Amino acid sequence: MTNSRHKFNEIAKPEAKKADYPPPFSLRLTYEERARLDAERGDKSLAAYIRERLFGNDAAPRKKRGNSPVQDKEALGRVAGALGQSRLSQNMNQLAKAVNTGSLPVTPETEAEIKEACREISELRTALLAALGKAAGSEP
Repeated sequence: MTNSRHKFNEIAKPEAKKADYPPPFSLRLTYEERARLDAERGDKSLAAYIRERLFGNDAAPRKKRGNSPVQDKEALGRVAGALGQSRLSQNMNQLAKAVNTGSLPVTPETEAEIKEACREISELRTALLAALGKAAGSEP
């Protein structure tokens, strides 16, 4: 029998990872205590409210998620609504299928519909880029 230099049957031990944060703390509450906290916290998260109550003004500020690319949520909502109401994706899919099968008749009406779809897509792209705070000609 040959000796293998590979140790396939040994369990690999993961390297110890340095913890970025201390481990979480668990606290059991009665239903009444939890309901009271929920009522008192208002629009704050429960964790933020508890930290504020425990430490007052000395509570360390939490990191905020600042990686949201959305600059204008209202504009993004309008674009999403326009996409939801339009049949643009279905129409483009039908055109692509017709092109791939060779059954797309090239008529002035078809050409006009394709140009109109391209114009609508361009408008939606411009509105989406504006909502994300990007210039229309910039790279992603």
